[in-house]
Amino acid sequence: MQVIKAPHPVPSGSFSIFLAGSIEMDKAVDWQTRLADAFSDTNVTFLNPRREAWDSSWKQTHDDPQFSRQVTWELDGLENANLVVMYFQPGTQSPISLLELGLFARSGRMIVCCPEGFWRKGNVDIVCRRYQVPQADTFEDLIAKIRLRLT
Repeated sequence: MQVIKAPHPVPSGSFSIFLAGSIEMDKAVDWQTRLADAFSDTNVTFLNPRREAWDSSWKQTHDDPQFSRQVTWELDGLENANLVVMYFQPGTQSPISLLELGLFARSGRMIVCCPEGFWRKGNVDIVCRRYQVPQADTFEDLIAKIRLRLT
């Protein structure tokens, strides 16, 4: 198992899983590391958009080169990953993750975990149902569904 974090280049050749979902600083736990650690016995490459050093002073515009590089890295990872795993943590709002769900729900390459308590759970559930996106009820169920998908 290996983890590639933004903005590092993504190697080709191995099965890759993009870790989309809640990242909100000071609200979202580092669920990406916890999930990847659960697969330490595999030959999977995890693409983790959570940077080691996020700079909140970056302007969130296409003109800011650092911000643009981050968003481009994420979009490239989402488009090229074999599987997109999305976790909506209760207590977060995750607007970019909701956007990404809309972009990739039809891809056939997603598994979503949206536990009770996420503020837009109803919307997530309806989108997943409409586009046959498999859902996990808990984080542990998410890990089990990913393992099943890898077999």
